[in-house]
Parts: sequence; C-alpha cells; structure tokens
Amino acid sequence: MSSRALTWDRDDNPLWHAAGLLLRPLHLGLAFPSIVYVAAMTIFLFRPPDLFSFYADRIAFGILVFFVALRTMALRDKIPFFAGLSLPMLSLMALAVFRALQEPFDAQTWSIVASKYIVPFALFHIAVLVFRGTAQRRHFEVFVILALAYLVFIAIAFLADARSLIFPRFILDESLGFHPDRARGPFLQAVANGVSLNILGILAVALPQKRKAVVWLLWLVLPLAVLATMTRAVWISFAVSTLVLGFLMVERRLQAVCALLAVAGLMVGLAIGLSTHSLKAALWDRTGERGPVEARLAVYDAGWAMFKERPFSGWAAAGMYAELARRMQGYHLRTFYVHNTYLALLVEFGVPGLALYGILFFNLFRLGWHGSPGESGSVASLRKVWPILLCVYLFNAFFVDMAYQFVIGLMFTVAGMLCASEESIA
Repeated sequence: MSSRALTWDRDDNPLWHAAGLLLRPLHLGLAFPSIVYVAAMTIFLFRPPDLFSFYADRIAFGILVFFVALRTMALRDKIPFFAGLSLPMLSLMALAVFRALQEPFDAQTWSIVASKYIVPFALFHIAVLVFRGTAQRRHFEVFVILALAYLVFIAIAFLADARSLIFPRFILDESLGFHPDRARGPFLQAVANGVSLNILGILAVALPQKRKAVVWLLWLVLPLAVLATMTRAVWISFAVSTLVLGFLMVERRLQAVCALLAVAGLMVGLAIGLSTHSLKAALWDRTGERGPVEARLAVYDAGWAMFKERPFSGWAAAGMYAELARRMQGYHLRTFYVHNTYLALLVEFGVPGLALYGILFFNLFRLGWHGSPGESGSVASLRKVWPILLCVYLFNAFFVDMAYQFVIGLMFTVAGMLCASEESIA
C-alpha cells in the first residue's frame, strides 16, 4: 500500500470540504459579532406575536449569546461589569424571575420578564464586548438608517392608506396587538412605533459620518411618520427633542438644517393632513379625544390603590393583571395594563422596584458626562445626544409600560457602546 493512499488530502477529500462548509458560519459569527448583533435586533424588530415565528426572537437571542460567549472565551476577554448599571439591572431581573417562579408557568409572563429585564441586561453587556471599534459601530449605523427608513415608509404608507405596501401583513391584522387604526408598525402598538421613530431619528443624526444626505432625506419625512402614529405623547416628545437636538449639536449648519427640516416636515404634514376631510377629522378627533384619557386615569387609580395595599412587597406578576381587571369592572377593555412604567414597577415590586429603576437611570444619565476631553467621532456625538434619548424614553414611559424588546434593547445597546468607549479609554 502506497503512502499516498494513507494521506488525507485536504484538497480532494469531500469530508474536509463538508466540514469546512459547516464551520464557515461559526467562523463568520466569531469574526463579525456586530453583524450577528444587528441581525438579532432586526429579528426583534420584526417579531410577530401570536404567529408561527413567535420564538424567532428567542432563537436569535440565543445564537447571539452563544457566539459572543464563545468569542469571549477564545480571546480570554473579561466579562464587563459596571456596578452602577449592572447591579440595579441584575437586582430587577432577579426580582422579576423570582416572582415568575412563584407562579405556575405562563409563557406570556416569562416573555414579558425576558423583554423587560433579561434581554436588556444581556444586550447591554454584549454591546460592551461587541461595539469597541469603528467598523463595528458602522454596522450599527447602517442598521439604524435602514430601520428608520423602513419604519418611516410603513408609517407614511399607512397615512396615505396604501395598505398594499405595508409589510409584514400581520401589521394590518386587527385581531393582533393594539391601535389598528394608527401607524403602529411591526410593534403592533402606536407608542412603541413612535418612540422607535424618535430614537432612531436622533441616532441617525448623531451616528453617520458619510451618509448625511440620506439622513436629511429621512428627517424631511420623519414628521409625517410621527404624525401617522396619532399619539399625543409621541408628538410632544418628538417636537421637544427635535428643538433641543438642533440647539445641542455643535455645528451651526446642523442646527439650521435640523430646525428647517423639522419645520418643513411639520408644515408638509399639516398640509397633507388638512387636505382630505377624513384625515382632517381623524387628526382633530384624536387631538380632542377624551375616552382613552379617562380610561387611563381609571387604570392609574386602580393601580395606585393596589400599590398602597402592598407598598413594599408588591403583587405577583400573574395576579397583578387579574386584580387590576377585577377593580375595573365598569370598563370593557380587551386587556388590562397599568399603562405607566413607573406605576407598574410600584404595583409589581413596590418601592424597592422603583428605587432600583431610579438608581439605574441616574447612572445611565451619568454616561453623558463621562467622555474624555479628546473623545471624537460617533461616540462623542452619541454621548452628546444621550440625555435626549433618555428623556424621550422616560417621558413616553409615563404613558405606556415599556415592555417592548426592540425599544429597550436599542437604548441599552447605545449605553453599552458608551461604556465600551469608556472601557477602552481606561
């Protein structure tokens, strides 16, 4: 038998080629974790509730954690830990998990726990590990622009009643989610869509270095998309944040362009809104509508009464919503939520929950003050607009319980990028 027969020739052996093909995704995932990250965020954006792909976001999250954990071990990198941020997040997550374990297993309860606490905690620390370089931040920049362009297009298509252009089609399914009469996007909730448009718009201004023309074009039509959400809290936060953004950015030209685009967009939006009788009636009806406000005040009263009964221990996750529904028997609502992030924390976890949340966001605000004197580029711009992003998020949290995975994940991704920059400086 010749020695050639005993040699495993890598160029000719099909098993070697098959092994190479199978390991190629592993190599790409380890080499480009930022692409895996933005791919997971894209799936979070398009997560369709109550459909066959209900668990697609959990699979994407698991793949992201797997690749980043494997890469961290291969590089012998240390797991990031920031006491002022990691400890409050970990404490809130532990409280939520402990309460969920006390109840019989319920998929919806665990989905909310994951969206509000587990996934943001993981994304924050993963973002610190992933977005440490300029190339990785460019991947996030492209994702922000594409996500903003998609949400703007869908909102304007809804405003123009071009339903055939809206994709995915589950957005138009009135049996899913809330606000089928508004531009709610793939979130199936108008406030979540409006907050995402607002945050992505601010990030698009802060991040790009070479795509300014695309960003200005998006900002020209962004007010129309925000108008289409038909949500007063979103309108207010967008108008105020736009004005503050224009004054905060250093470049005078950017201030002028930002202000002009905002005013031009609002004028175009009002002109289009008043051009048809049906749209005009919808806008005026939404502006003066009192029914949702009265129902929300009733929910607040019921939630506050529940908090006063258990100010420190709170209510179990499953029993909380059942008790809220029992106290609002005069209202025929499909589902009962507190519709206020801060009151929801008080009802579910008592004073300790809100205190931890306050500590967390106080330390998040501090990220805007920690930049080094020589910091420049996208990180410096992000740090400058970071307080605006937090204020937009916290203001809208007064009107909805922030349980939207994409919105929370977006905020904690930016926080992780800022911490990654601080870590590299240190």
